[in-house]
Amino acid sequence: IARERQLRSEVTEYARKYVGLPYVYASRNPERGFDCSGFTHFVMKNFGIELSPSSSTQWLQGYSIPLSEVEPGDLVFFRHSSRGRVFHVAMVVSNDADGIRVIHATLSSGIAIDNIQQSSYWRRKIQTARRVLA
Repeated sequence: IARERQLRSEVTEYARKYVGLPYVYASRNPERGFDCSGFTHFVMKNFGIELSPSSSTQWLQGYSIPLSEVEPGDLVFFRHSSRGRVFHVAMVVSNDADGIRVIHATLSSGIAIDNIQQSSYWRRKIQTARRVLA
């Protein structure tokens, strides 16, 4: 458990180094910027975890966990509607009494950290959470 906690910490610290980079559609290149799934793919690949570069297939990887149990390094997926396709993925950096904070690549902010449960935009679109670090 201590080793898993250490890995989760290393993954999220590594991801934080990229805060402020721009959003670039379909990019997995830290020289240019990232899109959401390109960012999670890039970060996980650095730790030997192979993820699809597409959010709509990343949400099939790992295994499903309740949103209340997410830990740093877990992935959260978003849909515009319950029947819509997954359009966004974010990586959890913390889960506490104040809510779930994620790091993700957004069109408006590039790589940023947001509290998805305090965001009127993101909160309504949370679909599922997946654990890919195990």
